Amino acid sequence: MSETEISTLGEFGLIDQLTRDFKVKNASTLRGVGDDCAVIDYEGKKTLVTTDLLLEGIHFDLTYTPLKHLGYKAVAVNLSDVYAMNGTPRQITVSLGISKRFTVEHINELYSGIYAACEKYGVDLVGGDTSASVTGLLISITCLGEAGEQDIVYRNGARDTDLVCVSGDLGAAYMGLQLLERERVASAGQKDFQPDFAGREYLLERQLKPEPRADVIAELHKLGIHPTAMMDISDGLSSELLHICKDSNVGCRVYESRIPIDYQTAVMAEELNMNLVTAAMNGGEDYELLFTVPLTEHEKVEQMKTARLIGRITKPELGAYLVTRDDAEMEIRAQGWNAFNNA
Repeated sequence: MSETEISTLGEFGLIDQLTRDFKVKNASTLRGVGDDCAVIDYEGKKTLVTTDLLLEGIHFDLTYTPLKHLGYKAVAVNLSDVYAMNGTPRQITVSLGISKRFTVEHINELYSGIYAACEKYGVDLVGGDTSASVTGLLISITCLGEAGEQDIVYRNGARDTDLVCVSGDLGAAYMGLQLLERERVASAGQKDFQPDFAGREYLLERQLKPEPRADVIAELHKLGIHPTAMMDISDGLSSELLHICKDSNVGCRVYESRIPIDYQTAVMAEELNMNLVTAAMNGGEDYELLFTVPLTEHEKVEQMKTARLIGRITKPELGAYLVTRDDAEMEIRAQGWNAFNNA
């Protein structure tokens, strides 16, 4: 397959090629790509805005990250923030910094993942920007969403006696990253190296192609549950718990025995001689939803198929602790992802 230098198209030619086949899905998108500004009308609902910056060498490694998966993940992590506010994502903008080693075909592959995520979650691409880069690939995505004022859930609403719940399972994305890094190191200097991913497909998917939990929000609405506080788990359960406790001025007790962990995650942790609970609490990039609900909603929470009860909110003076399987209490500390510590 021949490769096309981006300079042959120019900035506007590239944008036109990438976006000309994109059809809008939302009535709120009055004007998308092609003008100085997108025009959006939410008809009185509140607008939610979030943005994420992904840098090559910091947030992703193209040695083992397919460009299509990267495009999908870049969108997914933004949508997750909107769902964490109990909102609905509607539009995104995509801005790229592109170094000379990338061709038009490379960027088309990246956009195929962006389009796949937009299609799956009913989101419109309405604008963005492109620029040359001397440091590799940079991706900045901004997501716009909507929610009724009474529906929005913040981090600061948790109250004493609330239940603490989490969706899905934890630690798999971190174990997927460890697996990819292990195989990358093993492949150094070997031309015909074949990575060993057998039986670890779930871990790879959780790291390379996370899914924002729209289904959790749908189930909460169906059961009539309105969380008092909510966050997505991007930096690790420990960090997110402490954010909610700090912003809500509360403490918490989370039970080790109730933290959901997939079998592949447990096997991988044992293989790498890593502490399983540490991986689940601090690994990050799970993009599950952590939320609190009033104690009176206990029966409804027990009906949920997408989430489970893992603890309770306490008075602030009682602190934030993990209760181990032998009933010891360990203070929860934020040990998750920090971009500046990991640079």
